[in-house]
Amino acid sequence: MVSETESQAAGLSLEHNAHEAATNSGEVVSPASDKKLHNGVTAEEDNKDTSTQEVFDVKIQLPGGDLVDIQVSSKELVQEIIQVLMEHEDSCHRTCFSLQFEGNVLDNFSELKTVEGLKEGSVLKVVEEPYTIREARIHIRHFRDLLKTLDLTDAYNGVDCSSLSFLNIISEGDIGDSLCHESNGNGNGKKKKRSSADQGLEAIDCSPPEYILPGSTERPLQPFQPISSDNKPLQCLKSMIMSGWNPPPGNRKMHGDLMYLNVITMEDHHINITASNRGFYINQSTAELFNPKPATPSHLCHSLVELLNQVSPAFKKNFSALQKRRIHRHPLERIATPYQVYSWMAPSTSHIIDCVRAEDAYNSRLGYEEHIPGQTRDWNEELQTTRELPRGLPTEQQLRQRATFKINSDFVGASTRGAMAVIDGNVMAINPGEETKMQMFIWNNIFFSFGFDVRDHYKDLGGDHAAHIAAIHDLKGVQAYSDLDIEELYVLGTVVLDYRGYRVTAQSIIPGILDRKEDQSVVYGSIDFGKTVSSSMKYLTLLQKSCKPLKIMRHTVLNEKDEEVMLCSSVECKGIVGNDGRHYILDLLRTFPPDMNFFPLNEGEALKEDCSHRFPKSYRHKLCNLRPELIDSFYQHKYAQFMKLVMEKTKDGNSHQENGIDHETQENDEKMEVDIVKEACREVGSVLEYTFDIRFNPDICSTVVRFPESQKAVNQLQRRLLSEASAFLLNVQIPAFIKGCLTHGIVPMDGKSLTEALHSHGINIRYLGSIAETIDQVEERQPLDHVYRIVIMEIVMRSAKQILRNYLQGMEMSALSAAVSHFLNCFLSSYPNPVAHLPPDELMSRRRKGKKKVRPLENGDSTAWTSMSPADLWKQICEKARDSFDFTLPRDSVDQLVERFNLQKVTLLREFCKKTGIQVLLREYNFESRHKPALTEEDILNMFPVVKHIHIKTKEANELVNKAQISMQQGCLKQAAILLNEALVHFNSVYGAVHPEIAVCLRLLARVKFILGDIAEALDNQQKAVIMTERTLGYDHTNTIQDYVLLSLYCFASGQLPVSLKLLYRARYLLLLVTGEDHPSMATLDSNIGVVLQAVLECDLSLRFLEKALETNKKYFGNKSLDVALSHHLIALAHTSKAEFRAAMQHEKETYTIYKALLGDFHEHTKESSAFLKHVTQQAVNLQRTMNEIYKNGSVTTLPHVQIVPPGIDTLLQQLNIINSIIRINLSKNETNDNEKTNEPNDNEKTNETNDNEKSNKDSADSALEEPEQEVAPQEQQNGETHEQKAGIKENPGDPEEPKEQQETS
Repeated sequence: MVSETESQAAGLSLEHNAHEAATNSGEVVSPASDKKLHNGVTAEEDNKDTSTQEVFDVKIQLPGGDLVDIQVSSKELVQEIIQVLMEHEDSCHRTCFSLQFEGNVLDNFSELKTVEGLKEGSVLKVVEEPYTIREARIHIRHFRDLLKTLDLTDAYNGVDCSSLSFLNIISEGDIGDSLCHESNGNGNGKKKKRSSADQGLEAIDCSPPEYILPGSTERPLQPFQPISSDNKPLQCLKSMIMSGWNPPPGNRKMHGDLMYLNVITMEDHHINITASNRGFYINQSTAELFNPKPATPSHLCHSLVELLNQVSPAFKKNFSALQKRRIHRHPLERIATPYQVYSWMAPSTSHIIDCVRAEDAYNSRLGYEEHIPGQTRDWNEELQTTRELPRGLPTEQQLRQRATFKINSDFVGASTRGAMAVIDGNVMAINPGEETKMQMFIWNNIFFSFGFDVRDHYKDLGGDHAAHIAAIHDLKGVQAYSDLDIEELYVLGTVVLDYRGYRVTAQSIIPGILDRKEDQSVVYGSIDFGKTVSSSMKYLTLLQKSCKPLKIMRHTVLNEKDEEVMLCSSVECKGIVGNDGRHYILDLLRTFPPDMNFFPLNEGEALKEDCSHRFPKSYRHKLCNLRPELIDSFYQHKYAQFMKLVMEKTKDGNSHQENGIDHETQENDEKMEVDIVKEACREVGSVLEYTFDIRFNPDICSTVVRFPESQKAVNQLQRRLLSEASAFLLNVQIPAFIKGCLTHGIVPMDGKSLTEALHSHGINIRYLGSIAETIDQVEERQPLDHVYRIVIMEIVMRSAKQILRNYLQGMEMSALSAAVSHFLNCFLSSYPNPVAHLPPDELMSRRRKGKKKVRPLENGDSTAWTSMSPADLWKQICEKARDSFDFTLPRDSVDQLVERFNLQKVTLLREFCKKTGIQVLLREYNFESRHKPALTEEDILNMFPVVKHIHIKTKEANELVNKAQISMQQGCLKQAAILLNEALVHFNSVYGAVHPEIAVCLRLLARVKFILGDIAEALDNQQKAVIMTERTLGYDHTNTIQDYVLLSLYCFASGQLPVSLKLLYRARYLLLLVTGEDHPSMATLDSNIGVVLQAVLECDLSLRFLEKALETNKKYFGNKSLDVALSHHLIALAHTSKAEFRAAMQHEKETYTIYKALLGDFHEHTKESSAFLKHVTQQAVNLQRTMNEIYKNGSVTTLPHVQIVPPGIDTLLQQLNIINSIIRINLSKNETNDNEKTNEPNDNEKTNETNDNEKSNKDSADSALEEPEQEVAPQEQQNGETHEQKAGIKENPGDPEEPKEQQETS
C-alpha cells in the first residue's frame, strides 16, 4: 500500500513540540506540508492558527542537478519537506539524505523560521547521507512500497491500514481534470469544469447494465469490485529476497557491507546486490559461491532504483510507467487509514515473493515496530504520558489530541495483531498450566484475556454470557471516562476483539500490577462484586468529578465488617495505584445503570400500568444496562416535567394570592417559591431536595451489595427512577423511533445503520424483538416494510453469529475453511443435504506431530461441526432468537423467511460476513440450487477480527461543525464555509488526512459550496469525501451510497453527464446489494437516474426508472404526498420530451391536485404546476388538431405547430435539487410533515444537512446570500417546526430558477 512516510505526508503542519509530544509513539509525528494533500484547505483559508504563517516557495536541488519547486510555510519542520520529497515523482526513490542550506545541514526537527536567510526563492540542496543497517532496511521497505503502490493485495488481506476505493475506476478518472498532485508545484486541488461537449456525449453509451434496470432480480457480485481498464499489472522485478549470505561476515563489515539482496530481473538475470554504507552495487556472488567483490562494470548507486535502471531496461520502462500511474491516483487513495478496514469479499490474487512481508511475518516485529530499534513499546506509559501533556493553549490542546489519537490508533493495530497471534496459538500463556479458557497472555507489553467466566466470577450473573458482554460494557465505561478527561484519573488502553469464535480483551498494563496479588492492589472498589469493599479519599475526590456528567449517584454500601463505605461509582469499579504513582480505574462494566425491564420486581413493587411488551422479563445474563444516550434523553424528559410542574404550581399560587388579601412580605413569596421547587423536585424524583438533579445508583440491583438501613428511602427512590427510565425507553423512545421511521426521518438501509439509529435513541439491541412486534401492530404498516425486513434480518444474523461463535471454538486451523463453508451452506444454501469435507487424515496426523495443537476451549469433539444440517441450524437460530430477543421467527426455514419477507441471500451473506469477519471469494454464488451447495471450502479466503475500540474526539472541530450547521440554518452560508474550513484544519491536525469525521465535514462543505455556486470546489470536496468514506467506512457502506449520489449531482451541475450516470448506476447497484429494490431510498435514486437520462435524451429508459420511483413513493409515502407529486411531474416532463402530451397531461393533473390540496392555490409550486398543465393541455389539443387535419386534408398550414422542446439542463438541475433535498417544498402552517421525506438514512446524517434558504444552487447563489438574515428565522416559526427544520433543513417557498421550467417547456 503505502509507507508510513506517505501517511505522514497527509496532515497539517505541527510545531516542533509535536515531535516531543509523540516521540513515545516511536515515529516522527510531523506530517508533511504538502498543501496539495490537504482537503482543499490552504494556509490562507485558516484564519486562526495559520494566519501568522509566512507562505513562500523554495527550490530543492536534487543530486542530479534537477530543481523542484515546493511551497512551504515558516512554521513547518524540515522533516516535513523530507517527507514531501520522498513522495515527489523525481525524488521518491531516495530515503537517506539531508537538506543543506548555504553549506549548513538543517536539523530535521527545527522549524523553517529558525533557518537564517531562508526566503522566497532560496535553494535547499539534497545531500546523500551514508547508510546504516536501519536506513538500508527503511530504503528497501520504501522501495517495495513504491513497487506495490498500485497493488491492492494488502487492502484485500487487511494489512498495513490499506483499504479499497473504487471511485476512480467507476468514473474512469473523468471527475474534472486529472490532477497531478505531486508534480504540480502550486497544486491547489482545484478542478477545471468540463463541458458535456468536451466529453463527447454522443459517443458514450449511457444505458445501464441489465442488472441495474428496475425489476431485475439478478444480483451479480463481480461488479462489486470493478477492475480498472488499464489494470494490466506492471511488474518491475520477478523477485527480490534477502540473500542467504546474510549477515555479512566480519571482514566484509569492515569494508562497509550492511546486507545482501538477491534480485531476479524481468530479463531473468539473477543478480546479487550489496547494500553498503555508500550505497548499492552488484557483487559477484552466486547461489553456491560467496564473492562479495563488485561485478564489472561496477555501478555504485545511492538508491536501488538508480542501480536497477542501469542493469534492467524492463525495470526502467515499467517503473517509469508505474510512477506515472501512481501520481495520477488521488493522494487520499494511497494514505494509510488510522484503523484497519477489512473487505468481506476479495478476488483470487496471485501470491508473489515479497521479502519485506516475509520478514515481518517470521521475524519478531517487536524489535522493529514503527522503526524503534531494539525495544518494545511501553503502551501504558505512552498512553498516559500523552494525557498529561499541557492543555492550556489551543495549540497545546491540538498537539495533545494529535498525540493521543496517534498512539491510540497504534495501540489498536498492535492489539489486533497480538490478539490474532494469541488465538492462532503463537503466544505462550503466562499461566500455561491452567485450563485454556483461563489462560492469560502478554505480548508486546499488552495484556490479553479471553471473554469467558474465569473462576466463576460471573456465576450468578449469567456465566459465559455475562463475561462475554462485560468486555463491551467495560469498553463503554472506558470511553465515558476517557471523554471526561479528568486530570489525575487514568483509564487503561482497551480494545475488544472477536476472532474465530473467541472474544479477547486487550489492555495496557498498569506498572507493577503483575508483581502483586489482586487484593493487595485494589485500594478502591471490590474484587468480588461487593462482598468486600474498600474506598479511598483520593479516588472519591477524583470520581466525584465524574458523578454529575455521568449521572452517577454518590452512595454508601456496607463492607464485610458491616462498616459504611462511600462510593462514587459502581462497586465493581476498581481503583489501583500503579508503581508510577498514577491512579487507575478499571472494570467499568457497570458505569451505566441497570435496565429494570430485565430485572425481576421486588416484593411490593407494582409494574407500571403503561408498561407493555410483557416487561419485566428474564434475560440470559444480569448485566443489562441502559445506554448513555437513553440516560441523557431521560434527564431532559424529567427536566421538562420539572419545569412544567414549577410553572403550573406557580400559576396556581398566583391565582390563590389574587383571590385572597395579600399582606404577606417578600419573604413569604420566596418561601412559597422554595416550597414549589421542593415539591416539584420530590414529584419528579430529584436526588436533591431544592435543586433538580437526576442521578442513578449503579449498584441498586446487585444481589451481593448491602446497603445501610439509612439508605432505604433513597434506594426506593432509585428503584422508582430506574423503573421510570426503563418505562421511558418502552413508552417514549421506541414509539419515537417507529414514528421517525414512519415519517422517514430515520431510513435504515442495513443492520449497521439500524443499530446506529437505535443506539442514537438509547435503545439496546436486545429490544429488537419488541420493535418487530410494535411494527407488526401498526395499522398502516406498509411504509415500515423496509424497517421490519431489516429488523427481522438483524435478529436472524445476530442469532446465527452466536451459534457460529460456539461452533468455531476449539476447531483446528486445518478444518477452518471447510467448517465455515459448511456453516454458510447450512445457513444460506437451498441445497438440502450439504456434506462437510474433513481434511485428509494423514495431513491432520502429520500436522499434530509437527506443531503444538491449540487446546480446544470447549471440551468436546472438534469434528462435531460435521454433523450440522440446515434443519438443525435453523432450529438453533429460532431458539437463539427467542432467548436473546424474545421473538418467534415466523417461518420453518431460511428459504421460507427469504420468500416471506422478500429478503436477498446476497444481502444475508454480506451482513453475516461483516458481522463475523469472514472473507469470501469474489464470484457468483447460486444459493437457489438444490443440486449442489453454494460454497466450497476454497470460497472461504480468510477470517478477520471484528475490532471495537474507543474513539478519540476533537471537541473544537466538532464545535466548529455545529456552529457551521447553525449558520447554515440561518442562511449565513459564507460564514458556514469559513467555519467548516477551520474545522477541517483542526480535524487534519488531530486525525491526519483520512478519517470519517473529515468526510462528514467535507460533505457539508461541498454542499455549501454547491449552493454558493462554486461547483468546482463542491466537486473537489465531494470527491474527497467519497474516497474517504469508501476507505474508512467501506466501499459498500450506506454513507458511501449517499456520497455517490451527491457527487453525481455536482457532476451533473458541472456538465459531466456521463460521469453523473456512472456514479448513479454504482449507487443503485450498491443499494440493490445492501437492501434490495423495495426501499424508500431507491425512489430517490431512481428519480435521479430518470432525470439525468432525460438530460441525455434517453426518454424511454428514463421513464422506466421514474415509473419505478413513482411506485416506490406511493408505497412508502402515500398516494397524496409531495414525493408522489414530484414523481408525477418528472414523468410528465419525460412524456413531454417524447411529444406524448396526453400522458403528460394525466400525470401533471395528479401533481396539480396534490399541490393544491397540500400547499394551497397560491403556493409557487401550485401556480407553476397549473401553468405547466395548461401548456401541456394546449400542446395536446394542438397535436390532436394537427393529426385530425392531416387525416382530413393532408395539410397543416393553417394550424399552430406543436412545440416539442425537451426540458433544459437548468430545469432538470432544479428537479435534482428538489429530489436530493437541496431545495425543500414548504408545507403550509397547518400541515404536518408526514408527506415529506429526508434523503438521509440516520439522524447523524440528517443533522449534517444544510438549510435551503438558498435561492439558487448555481449562478444566483451569491446574490441570494445577500438577503437579510432576519427573514430566515421568522419563516421557520411561521411554518411550524417541521422535522426537516429540526434536522437543520429549511424550506424555501419560492425559487427564482423555478419559473425557468415553465419558460423552457412552453
